[in-house]
Amino acid sequence: MKPGVELAGKRVLVVGLARTGVATALFCAARGARVTAAEERPEKQVAEAAAKLRAAGCTLEFGVHREETFVAQDLVIPSPGVPASLSPLAAARAAGVPVWSEIELAWRFLRGRLVAITGSNGKTTTTSLVGHLLETAGLPVVVAGNIGTPLISRVEETGDASVTVAEVSSFQLELIEAFRPDIAVLLNLTPDHLDRHASLLEYARAKARLFENQTENDAAILNADDAQATGLTPSRPQVYWFSRQKRVVSGAFLHEEKIVFRHDGAETMLLRRADVRLRGDHNLENVLAAVSAARLAGASPAAIAAGVRSFAGVEHRLEFVAEIGGISFFNDSKATNVDATLKAVDAFAGPVLIILGGKDKGGDFTALCEPLRRRARLVLLIGAASEKIHGQLSGCVAMEKAGTLDRAVRMACERALPGDTVLLAPACASFDQFDDYEHRGRVFKQIVAQLAQKAAVAPRKAS
Repeated sequence: MKPGVELAGKRVLVVGLARTGVATALFCAARGARVTAAEERPEKQVAEAAAKLRAAGCTLEFGVHREETFVAQDLVIPSPGVPASLSPLAAARAAGVPVWSEIELAWRFLRGRLVAITGSNGKTTTTSLVGHLLETAGLPVVVAGNIGTPLISRVEETGDASVTVAEVSSFQLELIEAFRPDIAVLLNLTPDHLDRHASLLEYARAKARLFENQTENDAAILNADDAQATGLTPSRPQVYWFSRQKRVVSGAFLHEEKIVFRHDGAETMLLRRADVRLRGDHNLENVLAAVSAARLAGASPAAIAAGVRSFAGVEHRLEFVAEIGGISFFNDSKATNVDATLKAVDAFAGPVLIILGGKDKGGDFTALCEPLRRRARLVLLIGAASEKIHGQLSGCVAMEKAGTLDRAVRMACERALPGDTVLLAPACASFDQFDDYEHRGRVFKQIVAQLAQKAAVAPRKAS
């Protein structure tokens, strides 16, 4: 049985009025809570959200967070972008006030089973694919979480027979209490968000909380090829593995170019590697993780095979945008850390002109040096991290400072040759110039579309 929570009449503070905060405040208000929403930004920057919350009966506080507001609550729910170390949150905890992430609250109201997916890279692709596989199998499925729609927004759509597939982040896992997925997936673990987490160890501990409340009736799926991930193997749930390098005791693996699922000693060949439409070895790992989760959630082998074959990927993840004059343009705006960019570069055999930069997350860009030396014709630098990246990659590869994304794409188009790939895989967050990685990716695609339109109407040279 899940622990219950009664919201009616309770004083609930929601901190941060981005997408998740607004959804959480409205959810609590609809259930009779006395909701206060606190936001550091001025009201004019969140005017639309403020109007919605006032209409729902919420009290709003703007500007510096007041400790007296935090300690006077029955429950505090910070948005994922709010650091768990914020001093008023610490004061609330010291006063005995529960401080939960949104996924903790949502889980307590969720019906049916939950598949929760985390990792440094590949979360969104894997979450989308698991949802697609379950839908192909005819199961009632809800896809939500850090993928773009807060989990709490989809609670009412769940039922006893449904399977909810949720992408969850380290920021969300930091503040869970009883959150317990029926199937938990850890894709990989590489340095990320070190501008927020004090160390890789602290980051890993946050990710490992995914398994913290699982029991022997639950399943944990981990990457057998990732040493950091295997170091977080839990003891209580049933453990399944995925690997593209070796046969596993239980789980999915690649054998002689075939994807095989092994359970209770029996092996089932699901499909051939050639059936996977996604580019790159990292996406093969995502597929192996997804088929494991889908199989454990009840999808048949035939449905899994059909689902993988029909899955073309998700927006902003190695997304083909256009070909202009023999030059291919790919949008991997979701590559917000160095490891994700390494995987993106590895997905292309031919010469690449790559756009790097944005808001630094504490990454070490020197890891890109050798791969870019081998694969990249040119690096175009944008955003706040340009100087750091230039300093760390100096001497490895030709680089130019473009400043803005628009200028970088146009410079790349001018310098690329037929057969080259122009790749947006920034290895940084987007918040210095864009609302989020999705905004950055959409702008990239708009610029490419403008270039394609211009090329289409340009007069042809006489032969």
